Amino acid sequence: MTSAPKITLQGSYCIEHDALFEAVTLHIPAGQWTCLLGRSGVGKSTILRLILGLETAGQFDGVVFTDDGLPIDGRASYMAQSDLLLPWLNLRENVVLGARLRGETPNLAKADAMIERVGLTDHYAKKPAALSGGMRQRAALARALMEDRPIVLLDEPFSALDAGTRADMQDLTADVLIGRTVLLVTHDPAEACRLGHNISLLTPTGIEPWDVPLAAPVRQTDDPQTLHAQAALLSYLRAVT
Repeated sequence: MTSAPKITLQGSYCIEHDALFEAVTLHIPAGQWTCLLGRSGVGKSTILRLILGLETAGQFDGVVFTDDGLPIDGRASYMAQSDLLLPWLNLRENVVLGARLRGETPNLAKADAMIERVGLTDHYAKKPAALSGGMRQRAALARALMEDRPIVLLDEPFSALDAGTRADMQDLTADVLIGRTVLLVTHDPAEACRLGHNISLLTPTGIEPWDVPLAAPVRQTDDPQTLHAQAALLSYLRAVT
């Protein structure tokens, strides 16, 4: 695995001449978690797609670059809001899909270990239609973590999970992704304040940094500073949205 780079996105984005966001600069430090929040429809998921070089519905006037000068393509794994599991494959086959699409022999032992870590060992032979929404999301998370890339882009990866499972999956993901450059899109202030080394707030006119608690992530859910930070962040988001 190559070293995890710093990523910078600068520019504006419009859809049919209507600006979604203007003159934003997003810095994603190397080897850290950056959490991106903002109101619905402001362009958070679009930013993930722009970083990956994926097709979007509008026009981006700007640049995306890394501090090591190497391309992002081939170095990133991505988990979209939708689980994107293929319905004709079982859970285990979906988890190793990336390797098979690249013509590689999948590491089934590693896949089974990852499936166990997300708590789905008893369901590995089931097709997606037989899984609950939370199970499907955990399967998609296992697939993203299997890729073992230095750059990881996550779009609401824990949103379908109950509170206890969400905390467990946050802990697991943070452990697996130590040293990676991670961009997490979330609507949850508590999640951002628990996981983020950096928090950025996307608005139509720019990106604002938000102070994170002093303790290093992953922070305890009952840590007073974390609770204070998430309460302040929630109040701010309610005011601006």
